[in-house]
Amino acid sequence: MPLSAANSNKTFTLGGDLTVHRLGYGAMHLTGPGFWGPPKEPEYAKHLLRRAVGELGVDFIDTADSYGPGYNEQIIKEALHPYPDHLVIATKGGMLRTGPDDWVRAEGHTPYIQALGRPEYLRQQVELSLHRLGLEQIGLYQLHRIDDTVPLEDQLGVLAELQQQGKIRHIGLSGQPEVTIDQLEQARRIVDITAVENLYNIADRAGEAVLRYAEQQRMAFIPWFPLGHGDLVGPTGILTKAAEKHGGSGAQLGLAWLLRQSANTLLIPGTTSITHLEDNLQAADLHLPDERWTEIEDLCSQVTPWRPDALPAQQEGPR
Repeated sequence: MPLSAANSNKTFTLGGDLTVHRLGYGAMHLTGPGFWGPPKEPEYAKHLLRRAVGELGVDFIDTADSYGPGYNEQIIKEALHPYPDHLVIATKGGMLRTGPDDWVRAEGHTPYIQALGRPEYLRQQVELSLHRLGLEQIGLYQLHRIDDTVPLEDQLGVLAELQQQGKIRHIGLSGQPEVTIDQLEQARRIVDITAVENLYNIADRAGEAVLRYAEQQRMAFIPWFPLGHGDLVGPTGILTKAAEKHGGSGAQLGLAWLLRQSANTLLIPGTTSITHLEDNLQAADLHLPDERWTEIEDLCSQVTPWRPDALPAQQEGPR
């Protein structure tokens, strides 16, 4: 059964040694149009990051080498380096970009991600992320996409080598298509997996089995696309309307629901607005009786779950 929000812990310990607040920040949107190039207002982006970490207590930031590409990691360094001791920066590698809004390309009717898991490429990307972020060790490094053309032993094996060299602290998997339990079990035979990042939100619970598996294995479960699309938190979204009755905001309801689903959920809502950032972080203090959550869940069950080929890429890229 889901935890009551009132009783859920506000922190999670990654890999048994990195304790962070379960409401973090996803930095992906601090890039240019189509998630390509630097942000239009770099000084504002830096101000948002400083507000999040220096004033609002955010201690977990999610980024990736493909956001920008590279510019997202770079602006985090420009805004926050030298980093406070408590800050954990998670980044990812293993997914190619060739231009704005190019997350998913269609071959016929089959969407696919341009994954590249060759060991020499992943080794290079880790070194580049370390340089751009100004880190000696990455707190959490996730394989952004599993490359079906490269043995998983080779993809994770090189990350394990870099972990042994002290350049990576913890390793995780990220998916679209989503990481499966079988893949997690295969991966765990190669290296210790600390986190899994899959699509999951109140309107799309297809990842429930992986979430429960993560609980059993004491892994962090990081939901990407945690607030769905406009049908949930847009101006006329179901959660926006529900907030009028139950309190808070639509985004707070969506995030608080995720927090109460499991003590292992680690959230990374993204925004380019300081006002929205502040609103999101208040979700940890939103408590509703179980019967109200049941009513909200019933409302959200009417929303058609989002899939990679269902929306134009500019509305939301993959995490």
